[in-house]
Amino acid sequence: MYQYNEFDKAFLLNRAAQFRDQIERWQDGRLSEDAFRPLRLQNGWYVQRHAPMLRVAVPYGELSSAQLRVLARVAREYDAPEEHVYRAALEAQRKLGTVRLPTHHAHFTTRTNVQFNWIPLSKAADVMDLLATVNMHGIQTSGNCIRNISCDERAGVAPDEIADPRPFAEIMRQWTTLHPEFAFLPRKFKIAITGASDDRAATDWHDVGLRLRYDENGELGFRVTVGGGMGRTPVIGTVLREFLPWQHIMNYIEAVVRVYNQYGRRDNKYKARIKILVKAEGQKYIDEVEEEFRQIVEHDGGPHTIPQSELERVSAYFVPPATRPSGDAPDVLLLDAIRDAAQRTPQFARWLERNVAAHRNPALHIVTLSFKRLLQAPGDASADQLDRVADLVDRFSAGEARVTHTQNIVLPWVHEKDLLALWEAARSVGLASANVHLLTDMIACPGGDFCALANARSLPVAAAITERYQDLDELEDIGEVDLHISGCINSCGHHHSGHIGILGVDKDGSEWYQVTLGGSDGSHASGNAQPGKVIGPSFSAHEVPEAIEAVLQTYLEHRTTAGPRRETFIETVRRVGLDPFKAAANAVRTPMEVSA
Repeated sequence: MYQYNEFDKAFLLNRAAQFRDQIERWQDGRLSEDAFRPLRLQNGWYVQRHAPMLRVAVPYGELSSAQLRVLARVAREYDAPEEHVYRAALEAQRKLGTVRLPTHHAHFTTRTNVQFNWIPLSKAADVMDLLATVNMHGIQTSGNCIRNISCDERAGVAPDEIADPRPFAEIMRQWTTLHPEFAFLPRKFKIAITGASDDRAATDWHDVGLRLRYDENGELGFRVTVGGGMGRTPVIGTVLREFLPWQHIMNYIEAVVRVYNQYGRRDNKYKARIKILVKAEGQKYIDEVEEEFRQIVEHDGGPHTIPQSELERVSAYFVPPATRPSGDAPDVLLLDAIRDAAQRTPQFARWLERNVAAHRNPALHIVTLSFKRLLQAPGDASADQLDRVADLVDRFSAGEARVTHTQNIVLPWVHEKDLLALWEAARSVGLASANVHLLTDMIACPGGDFCALANARSLPVAAAITERYQDLDELEDIGEVDLHISGCINSCGHHHSGHIGILGVDKDGSEWYQVTLGGSDGSHASGNAQPGKVIGPSFSAHEVPEAIEAVLQTYLEHRTTAGPRRETFIETVRRVGLDPFKAAANAVRTPMEVSA
């Protein structure tokens, strides 16, 4: 992992001190609400439906065990509202039929950040001081700037990776932080990078998507896409360069952003994302970027060209850890015991199949801890769970973990001999669900239970579907399905890219839900990135699980098999089309709700 130097540490401590001063001036009236708002947002503090929300940056998803323990401490000591605030929130939720609003929790987001939903602003400065002790902060987690740069959660360890994207992500993180050109863009701006053939970072859905590749001469560079995004207008990124030498990636992004800054709309936030500009201008935008890039390189001398020495300096922080002393051979008897345990214990065998992936080092494995289980919202982690995960990370993964954009935690450095012990330890804390890539491994935003922007709640719908599908045999029979739920059109739950997407909408003050089918994030299992299509009018909340069940039953009736391989859900949807799924889902509506 990258280690902050003394300058970095001093900067974060000074930033925390500045924020403390700003809070004190706001509290005593020397700083108006309008003046304070951009200052808190620049440090990751929002005001949500019931209470403030803090978003903590986790650059390219990497967390140390020390950082996990501090996040646990924040959850335990600070993530609890004043009593009158919580009582009012509970009363509001009772009227909607739910009263489950957990406190003392962290929430992993689809941007691999960490959020807290209940910290009072009166305690915000103490929290920022505490985070700074482990090199964490909320800078660039909000506002119209370049946000947290995300990566493939298997970066540096995946067998299908040609080059590690993390050094480039770190160099770009340092470059974009507080860069004046990137601080006041027309709208927020997101970058994703992968070095693998399987696009686990969903790069085509980002404002800038970068995929490392080699050209015909064996030179390393990037495929660059621009203008992807979800929200009100889902768009897949446009390829601007099939190959760009890695040394010039920051010069090229500077050109992309300069043109966006010049022509992007600032009069209408719904039309301000770069995807709107790229879609509207087409080749003209591409030509403008190429000319700007030429000027930066030829006229300005390419000031952001990455030297080989800088890449090597940063890459030195991402070498594999010393997870086993040299010459320490695997314990054959212990490995035999693990195989015997898998034969005797179906739950362990399922977990090995679902949650354990191959590593580029044959002696190691990549293990996913699932935060998707009954009575736990997707992505939520209690303070106790965070502490236990930190212990697991120290014991089994060289002190390092990764947050995934599917709201789970990955341990990237697990020895085969430790798999049984890890499974037993994870099971004791409720993080051994063998459901990775299955229906209940769903993505869901906090929705209307917490977010002031949401039209409907996401979490009760996620809970109802999870409760209905608790039989692992049934889930395995259905196979891999990406289910994504968003509480509003802002798409924080990535519903557009779900094989099944659920979107909360408002109808005359009531919660309703649109269902989409056929979306993809661009991974190998899903095919090329594309948005799903709506299958008819909205469903009421209690109809959604029935509609999903009808859709899945239609898949089971239509899927084909070829030898041992069964057609996946997304393959069947694309082969037979939406009509049979639409008819099955719409059949669950009552006459009164159809007329609505």
